Amino acid sequence: MQNLFTLNNGYEIPNLGLGTFRLTDKKEILSSVTYALEIGYRHIDTAAIYQNENEIGTAIKQSGIKRQDIFITSKLWNSEQGYEKTLKAFDETLNKLQTDYLDLYLIHWAVKDKYIETWKAFEELYSKGVIKSIGVSNFQIHHLDDLLNNSKIKPAVNQIELHPLLTQIELRNYCNDKNIYVESWSPIAKGKILNEETLLKIAKKHNKTAAQIIIRWHIENNLIVIPKSATLARIKENFEVYDFKLDNQDILEINMMNKNQRIGHDPDNFNF
Repeated sequence: MQNLFTLNNGYEIPNLGLGTFRLTDKKEILSSVTYALEIGYRHIDTAAIYQNENEIGTAIKQSGIKRQDIFITSKLWNSEQGYEKTLKAFDETLNKLQTDYLDLYLIHWAVKDKYIETWKAFEELYSKGVIKSIGVSNFQIHHLDDLLNNSKIKPAVNQIELHPLLTQIELRNYCNDKNIYVESWSPIAKGKILNEETLLKIAKKHNKTAAQIIIRWHIENNLIVIPKSATLARIKENFEVYDFKLDNQDILEINMMNKNQRIGHDPDNFNF
């Protein structure tokens, strides 16, 4: 089954989760999350801005799986940053997810002049035990330097856009040195690279799909990975990556696909 990574506070996170970005149809969310939990996923990633926390909470409740056996991540949206706003937004997220704690709560983007104050609210919530781990998303090195110089608690995770076209080596090395786990969003680059010759060749070699090769590449690079899909067959396919390993040559060839090419927003040029 899934591997667990141990975060810098000793808390464990499954290294593969279900991403739910842009899943807004209520029936689709319920069926996707329900099916993912049925086949073995134990890590669900959402965010306030996705507007699907309530349905995800319902699917988790109805699954019959113990709450402590499911790792739930959500994220604070930009307009809710600031100390008091953060506390209020967190309560709303808990209510929607129908739980009394989060396993991981992330600052979604580094809103200038707001994220330090926001982090102080995160630290307070963490000290109360209603968040088991706190982290950030889309933070660059200069954001992390600033945060580390103005905080008591180090982020456990930095969730960033990361895939074979954007390997983020410098940022990954920085996070590794600071003992901050990197989590990959858009790990398959929205499917844009599934027909790349390199990946198809490696997939044929291992009798796997290109998507499975990419997910395995993330895992073997010690990255937490959250592929998103609403298609049940793909949700299953994305999870079937624990019965094989890539060799060093495979990893090297995939690493060489890097073009520093973003699919999503640039954290330093995002209109907040």
